[in-house]
Amino acid sequence: MQVVKQYPDGLFCWLDLTTTDPEAAKAFYGALFGWEFEDTPTDTGTMYTMCRIEGYDVAGLSGMSPDMIAQGMPPVWVSYVKHDDVDAIAARVSEAGGILMFPPMDAMSAGRMTLVQDPTGAAFGVWQPKEHIGAQLVNSPNTLIWNELQTRDKAAAKAFYTQVFDWGYAEDANGYGMFKVGERVQAGMMQMDESWDANIPANWAVYFMVADVAAAAARVSELGGNILVPLMSAGEMGKFAVAQDPQGGVFTIMQFDGPVDPPPGY
Repeated sequence: MQVVKQYPDGLFCWLDLTTTDPEAAKAFYGALFGWEFEDTPTDTGTMYTMCRIEGYDVAGLSGMSPDMIAQGMPPVWVSYVKHDDVDAIAARVSEAGGILMFPPMDAMSAGRMTLVQDPTGAAFGVWQPKEHIGAQLVNSPNTLIWNELQTRDKAAAKAFYTQVFDWGYAEDANGYGMFKVGERVQAGMMQMDESWDANIPANWAVYFMVADVAAAAARVSELGGNILVPLMSAGEMGKFAVAQDPQGGVFTIMQFDGPVDPPPGY
């Protein structure tokens, strides 16, 4: 098992789910991915849950505030980019036309963070680690393997992320965008065209690796979730499906037909 020890700046390092029903979410993801859970009180009086595989952190989970629920906000997976100076990144965000959803703040002794909305409307977090480096397991079954920006303005998004994080950028023959840190291709970008539902906002989609995507999709349905996009081919890479948990959180499950990149910094 390859356990991540630290993340280079600019790589996605963490993800967490904000949901209307944490206990139901734990039951769903525990049954789907085999995750274990540990609840930890925060200094705001709320509970934050660590999701683990064999004792290693893979994701986080927390409940929505009453105000968020009253506003009808849907459950959402949020991805976090690692950086050792979140305050400097926050300044870059503003300069590049993004919006700070709140200024950098300490998350007790775990780290320092902010949430950002890019100029196309997609939200993500920035994480400066202290005691918590992020996900200790990635790029292995039942863990995060890919982050994908789905946006209606690729040009604006490319300009923003390359300025804020110094990401490299390339496109394949089909126009699919790929963000790079050094030589590591670490995230994708897809243009949302007129075929997409107009109600779907720009977002950072999360992909979980599974050994058998057909079996995982069937399990999603058995557990009360929905399959929003049925099993599809990703060419030579493998197959995927887009799923929704019973509370409304959306994620992608993907089976790879060949080798995957090793985790960073292990």
